[in-house]
Amino acid sequence: EFIQAAKNFAFYKCGDEQEALDLTQEAFVKIWNRCNIIEFKKAKTYLFTTINNSFLNAVKHKKVVLNYQKNQASEESESNEDPQFILREKEFKKTLNNAIGSLTEAQREVFLLNRIDGKKYAEIAEMLNISVKAVEKRMSQALKNLRQQIPEF
Repeated sequence: EFIQAAKNFAFYKCGDEQEALDLTQEAFVKIWNRCNIIEFKKAKTYLFTTINNSFLNAVKHKKVVLNYQKNQASEESESNEDPQFILREKEFKKTLNNAIGSLTEAQREVFLLNRIDGKKYAEIAEMLNISVKAVEKRMSQALKNLRQQIPEF
């Protein structure tokens, strides 16, 4: 009864059929492993929440992989650049990472999904199950905090 709806939901989230099938399968395995504690009435909600959380975890993992690859590529290209520029760039990256790290989890999540992943506010709102206004507020607070911590931002 829930299989097709779960597959569709996962596909709408990730846009990739194979990944959607993987997310759906993982969700059903988690439900099966916890069937003794999940109420039948709440199974559908649990299923969709599990798919959403698995998708968000996959996005976070991909972000880490991409950042690692990007850092590796930039380190290779740095050998041809001015040492002073490289030092300033590293200092700025450190300052930026510290500033991003000091944001609240909600602000950081919205900021990274928008600025790094290129997601629109509506997409972020759907992913996080919050209103677009809440996304706007979190982004506004994140940018305000970053501007305070990094004057050149």
